[in-house]
Amino acid sequence: MARIKLLELEETTGAEKERYEELAGRNAVTNMKRGLLNDAATYDAYMAWYTSWQRLVEVLGEKDSVLYAHAISTTNSCQLCSLFFISDVKGLGLDPHNLEYDEKEQVLSELGQQIVKNPTAVSDELFDRLRKFFSDAEIVVIVGFAGQMIATNNFNSVLQIDVDKRLLPIIDEFKPATWRENIK
Repeated sequence: MARIKLLELEETTGAEKERYEELAGRNAVTNMKRGLLNDAATYDAYMAWYTSWQRLVEVLGEKDSVLYAHAISTTNSCQLCSLFFISDVKGLGLDPHNLEYDEKEQVLSELGQQIVKNPTAVSDELFDRLRKFFSDAEIVVIVGFAGQMIATNNFNSVLQIDVDKRLLPIIDEFKPATWRENIK
């Protein structure tokens, strides 16, 4: 159960109510957004994720963007985000538990994992491989999105935001990452 109240429309007023109504009009109300709507300014800051996502898709394409976000979220062990991206990977016709990457997808997956595990130790070797595919401007988009994704992961994980109903049928497909177990 979430550590904060996930608001319903009738519980909101002012700016929070305006944002909730806009979401409801697009059938885009999720549990995370219901949590964020406790504060309109925080909601607005986190909704920048969508701007970053759109730019990422322009640079990488839909498939590579989904695979990259999946790598970040599963490495970061965010149940809610991982399930959203497991669902999206399946929507691409892929098995999220048996992914086979091409060279560019492999580089992106490794980058996402390294950024989550230790952003101060992303290897030069990985950057050399990344530069085979992307310009500096594109790398800024890719790394910038990772920051947005990690912020979203952390919000959902720290506040234990409930899994959305549409994801409940696949909830058992989430397996928490184990790489942190030996960190002291």
